[in-house]
Amino acid sequence: MHMRGHLKETPFLCGIFIIVLSITADQTCRGKCGDVMEKCSCHATCVSLLNCCADYNQSCFQVTPHSSSMLGGRALRILGLALHPGGRLLCRFNGEIIRDGFIDDEGHGYCISPLLYETGWIPFTVSIDGIHYDRSGEFLSVHPSKADPAFEVTLVNATQWQYYGKPNVSGRLKMTWHSSLIGAELVNLELWGYREFSRSTEAAGNGSSSLQAELSYLYSLGRNLPNTGAFSFIPQPSEDYSDWELGNIRITASSKSDGARDVEGLWSGGHVLAWHLEQAFRDDSATWARSRCLQWDVLEKNLPNFLEELINCPCTLAQARADTGRFHTDYSCDIERGSVCTYHPGSVHCVRAIQASPMHGSGQQCCYDSTGALVLTGDSIGGSTPDRAHDWGSPPYREPPRVPGYSHWLYDVMSFYYCCLWSEHCHVYFNHRPSSGCRSYQPPRAGVVLGDPHFITFDGLSYTFNGKGEYYLVSSPDRELSVQARTEVVKLKKGASAKATALSSVAMKEKTSDVIEVRLAEGRLQVLRNQKVLPFTEQRWMDLHGVFVFAPSLQNVTVIFLSGVGVEVRVHEGAMAVTVLLPEEFTNHTQGLLGLLNSDPSDDLLTRQGEILSPADATPEEIFTLGAGWNISKTSSLFTYDSKYLMDTYYFPPSHDTAFVPAFSLPERPDDPLIADMLVMCLGEGAQFCKYDTLTTQSLTMGNATLGAYQSHLALNEALEQVVSCGWLATPRNGKKNGTHYLEGIRLSFTCNEGFLLYGSTERTCLDDGSWTGEQPYCITEDNVRFVLGAVGSLSALVTMAVMINLHNRKQVRKKKEERMETQEQTC
Repeated sequence: MHMRGHLKETPFLCGIFIIVLSITADQTCRGKCGDVMEKCSCHATCVSLLNCCADYNQSCFQVTPHSSSMLGGRALRILGLALHPGGRLLCRFNGEIIRDGFIDDEGHGYCISPLLYETGWIPFTVSIDGIHYDRSGEFLSVHPSKADPAFEVTLVNATQWQYYGKPNVSGRLKMTWHSSLIGAELVNLELWGYREFSRSTEAAGNGSSSLQAELSYLYSLGRNLPNTGAFSFIPQPSEDYSDWELGNIRITASSKSDGARDVEGLWSGGHVLAWHLEQAFRDDSATWARSRCLQWDVLEKNLPNFLEELINCPCTLAQARADTGRFHTDYSCDIERGSVCTYHPGSVHCVRAIQASPMHGSGQQCCYDSTGALVLTGDSIGGSTPDRAHDWGSPPYREPPRVPGYSHWLYDVMSFYYCCLWSEHCHVYFNHRPSSGCRSYQPPRAGVVLGDPHFITFDGLSYTFNGKGEYYLVSSPDRELSVQARTEVVKLKKGASAKATALSSVAMKEKTSDVIEVRLAEGRLQVLRNQKVLPFTEQRWMDLHGVFVFAPSLQNVTVIFLSGVGVEVRVHEGAMAVTVLLPEEFTNHTQGLLGLLNSDPSDDLLTRQGEILSPADATPEEIFTLGAGWNISKTSSLFTYDSKYLMDTYYFPPSHDTAFVPAFSLPERPDDPLIADMLVMCLGEGAQFCKYDTLTTQSLTMGNATLGAYQSHLALNEALEQVVSCGWLATPRNGKKNGTHYLEGIRLSFTCNEGFLLYGSTERTCLDDGSWTGEQPYCITEDNVRFVLGAVGSLSALVTMAVMINLHNRKQVRKKKEERMETQEQTC
């Protein structure tokens, strides 16, 4: 709920701080969380505005912990709600899942997070009479891999678990857990399996997916076992449940019945259940896996082609790490964690496309070698592989193939085990999961605001605008994107005010997404979602409505929208810098302080009325007037006004403070003690901004922070520079290719194996227009060449050789077709 919409009422505006003294008990927050009423408020901002209704904390509660794996089983303690010990408590999640909660001896209420097939903030309500669900809260459901590792059952020696039954892999399997988290002397160990199956025709006809996700209890691994925190066993083949090849282990108190849903417990990570597969797998795992691989091959051929709607990979590692609006680190192959790339040998870092493809919910993965080049499956088993199902899932989740984690395992990981890890048929897998390359990749364009404050537009124009108020950084009405900035007067060390401003907050929204605000709070960043502070104490990544937020630290926040727009907010030495990354689709669709994105900096000083100032001729005063014109209206504001200071400074007054006039220039006085050190420090590109900020703030630290932010922007633009790719070239059959890089200027050479002669180009060079020089090389047997040369004349020889090459190629195509037919017959 937006605070602004309710603050329009005159009685509320006039008495916002007087009503603190007259909160009455006749207005309740029961069933009204988020509302602002006549005499008091049930909105989250009421805590800082001191105008909450009397029962706000009991009706609109918080929980601890505030996050849980989507597998459920975590006890969420309800804060601020005093209940009768031994009383009844019911919890209703998402308005549909009703489960028993419990009340401890001290009157604290708890709800157990349920099994869900989605991530994000999950609303829930509670009832103490079994009828009225009028107290509400929410918790964050997260991808199992992002849940608190302390609450996970650890499978010791994961390789043994996932290869169990293959030659030379046997013995006891061991698992460990934190015994104190169970709270019982005896525990039960259970195996749960995951599958996706066809629902009824009637259910599928209502517009939902024809598949349904199911995580089900299979059987017990042990009952009434001592809760020692460790267990080992020798697994036996399970003929009855061998069709379940993916699943988890769960540990609960022994008082819970087998397979009881949504009870307190600990889960292992999802994994391939090699250790429980049928005896046939243990007798000949390679043959068993080959059969599964070929079955998957047939299945894939009958599924829709998802490759065509995937975004191309960035061409270089630098681009992949800089394009934060569209790609994010794949933690299974992370250069920051030592490049342990189990599934992509030879790579040092992988990224995943953040957004799943719109139609099929598929994902893109891009991997890079130590030189920063894209690794392709045509050259290496460690190459980049797309995914039919995005690992992180995709809205609306719940239904295959959009279930976070599990759909990806079924469609993309299990088949990798069948074809590559358990048998030697990787060519089958890569036939359906080929690397996409990067020929059509277009880097985003970056605009930045830094220092006191200085602007560098998407087209590279630099200028300074020191207005005080709230303004549009980027406005794209037809793309329904709005990024707004708030500035405040810079305070000097002795409490005086400088004649300059700096960023203090940025708010943003795209289409129907949540409103995200990132603001400075005591030198750190604070993130708000729909005017409510988001806690990042347990999670660094949050899936929200129409937007994602990544906050690895309190000085570093990135907001990512579905269009691929990324907004990076950084703090250094107390100064905020904001970078906006826009995909090429926003070309000619932007306005505001960061200019019109069209590769032409001459038209970036565009007024609200559509007039263009010449960058070469515009005075600082004219630029100030232009910037002031981009102030936001009260009805379009995305900001939160949750304190007396914000109300008095930004909500009530006009959104541009006409009374504040900045210093448009500052002389470098010889008697200023900062001058000597400033001239040594402020060198190179960005020196003018460094000097300005040093003098306005009387701080070398702030000047240096501005210079650092400017240099970071230069490095970002360098990383995002467009490069030309000519595309992958195949290694000739019976030959070799020297090199696996395919960017402009690269030269590849080709040779043939002994007994073969090369026809075509021995070298090919990637040109700046994206084409290769020369022609495709072929390796022909010496017998064929002697036959040709023994024919007639050189011209005839060339014609005959061309015919022979054509026949050779047709023979290879026919051979492949016969192999496929043979494969299908064997599969059937």
